Amino acid sequence: MKRQKKKRLILRIFRNLICIGLFVILAALLGNAWVIGSTKGLIKKESEVKSSKADCIFVLGAGVHKDNSPSLMLRDRLETACRLYEEGAASKIIMSGDHGRKDYDEVQVMKDYAIDKGIPSSDIFMDHAGFSTYESMYRAKAVFQVKNMIVVSQKYHLYRALYSGKGLGMKVTGVPAKETRYAGQMYRDLRELLARDKDVVSVLLKTKPTYLGEAIPVSGDGDATNDQ
Repeated sequence: MKRQKKKRLILRIFRNLICIGLFVILAALLGNAWVIGSTKGLIKKESEVKSSKADCIFVLGAGVHKDNSPSLMLRDRLETACRLYEEGAASKIIMSGDHGRKDYDEVQVMKDYAIDKGIPSSDIFMDHAGFSTYESMYRAKAVFQVKNMIVVSQKYHLYRALYSGKGLGMKVTGVPAKETRYAGQMYRDLRELLARDKDVVSVLLKTKPTYLGEAIPVSGDGDATNDQ
């Protein structure tokens, strides 16, 4: 009799675990569908934003190599951003990425790349504490005083960035960078499923980023963000 009760208990626990697992999966899929569905209309072609008069072009960081050259993914973002600047979509650029260690500096690599393309240093701001997409969006508004911006990244990533920016009260438009076959993209796609759900919660709670600091209006001089 005891053995039968124990067996029924195990089966009940197993069924409950399956139900919980299915609920989590369903919630994750619904969260992703909500993020994509609520932002896909904000993604535009380059030709559609030439006269947008946005406060800035906002470039989300990605990996850089040990020789301080941008990864292929990051280079595609930077090429798109530089073209938008040259076409007059905005007069300022913010490079947001990871500079959490002295020996790893995404934003300096990004700024140097744009300068090499002929963009004045004073028009390029560096967000040294863009440790995540949500934090980059939060700091865009809180630190750089952005109200209206063009966000540049790969399309799969733009949905989440635009969702965060919109949820934090900014006017945001996304322009996808050139799509190239990147190594490890399947992993990034799977990671993005979880990241979108995480950012839905962050937007809901208005979670503060790791660092804030004094305001540096994007209407000013980008060299104010240079390393001292």
